[in-house]
Amino acid sequence: MPVSTEPRTMIDFIEAQRGRIEVVLKKVLHHRETWPQALTDAAAHSLFAGGKRLRPVLALTVVEMLGRDYVKYENLFAALECIHTYSLIHDDLPAMDNDELRRGSPTCHKKFGEAAAILAGDGLLTLAFELLSEDSFVKNFQPEHVVQCIRHVSVAAGFSGMVGGQYYDIHGTGGARDEKQLLKIHAMKTARLLSASVAAPAVLSGVHEIILAKLVEYGDAIGLAFQICDDILNVVGSKENMGKPVGSDDGRETLTYPKVVGLDKSAAKARELCEQAKKAMEAFPAEKRQPFDLLAEFIIERVK
Repeated sequence: MPVSTEPRTMIDFIEAQRGRIEVVLKKVLHHRETWPQALTDAAAHSLFAGGKRLRPVLALTVVEMLGRDYVKYENLFAALECIHTYSLIHDDLPAMDNDELRRGSPTCHKKFGEAAAILAGDGLLTLAFELLSEDSFVKNFQPEHVVQCIRHVSVAAGFSGMVGGQYYDIHGTGGARDEKQLLKIHAMKTARLLSASVAAPAVLSGVHEIILAKLVEYGDAIGLAFQICDDILNVVGSKENMGKPVGSDDGRETLTYPKVVGLDKSAAKARELCEQAKKAMEAFPAEKRQPFDLLAEFIIERVK
């Protein structure tokens, strides 16, 4: 059954949705007797290290807005978080960001070694598409909708999305280091998977293309706002809240919003995107869009 759409506080809503996602994720790594135990432990270390679960929470919220049975979409929720977690494991590697802490705990490669971390990330990425193609999941939807869903997710995670964005984040695009270039990197690295998290459940549900376009517009806007807020937090946040040392982007000379336009303009841009996301949802009834407004505000509140 969908959660109540009565007005609630932002934190109560986020925690309730996140709690439901935790239950789904615990199912994913259970009863996998054929997996190498040490590799399962490495994957579980990162998958259950905490986090906002924003991507599956977004997908769950869309499912509830559409009035669908969320149980039928559980594999999608888990797949999105597996992809996100794989990206964090690989981003932390010495060849990438070389981070030793993630969410206050040792990164996967620091605890289990680089080879295990690489393979754990590979396994989680592959598991995502195993989950999206399982018979128990596929039978709930029209076959063409499943294919479209998988395409949305894979494009957002691959060369045109997260993987390509991470490359540009490390090596640059070879052009001017300006806001336009930065928006391209942020869109690819972060926003596209967040947007796909909104679009994929709608595609599975077979919604009209007008509804899908509004949801994608919302997802694109909050995805960019989320990354800009992360850039800000890397400057003004604390190690306790971030779960890793702040200022790491300075050490790597990473292109960030505060570096390009300053902190004040960065915060203003994040707020502008938050309002843009809310505006995209104005086509829906107030009780339907209220959870999406709460999620947009949650992203902005992190930097207040």
